[in-house]
Amino acid sequence: MVPDMKYVVWIVSALLALAFLFTGGAKLLTSTADLAATAQGIPVILLRIAGTAEVLGALGLILPAATRILPILTPLAAAGLVVTMIGATITNLIIGAYPLAVQTVVLGLLAAFVAWARLTRQSVQPRSRSAAQDDTRTAH
Repeated sequence: MVPDMKYVVWIVSALLALAFLFTGGAKLLTSTADLAATAQGIPVILLRIAGTAEVLGALGLILPAATRILPILTPLAAAGLVVTMIGATITNLIIGAYPLAVQTVVLGLLAAFVAWARLTRQSVQPRSRSAAQDDTRTAH
């Protein structure tokens, strides 16, 4: 029996978000000296930009769909992560980090799956105006 696609998309999204929060956060929180020592010639600024894209992408995979506020941002975040993983794969191939290249290809394919699913089969409908207004009324 095939599990409900909705659950598959949420599980893949959550796992991707965790992976990108971890890897992106590490690129942002590691000291410049430590990052440069392990960067294999990749400019630290490029790693910081990639880390920022990964953290923002991770948040974009979950928050818009979960809150139903601008849910179109979820497939856009996933597509942005695909582009980021294409760049990471090319970089890993250039520096000879083949196992990492395989990892970035897999992450990119999973992000492409989420983008496709959230644009087609499992798109999230935006919150209705009345539901959003009800939430603000009950908060006061």
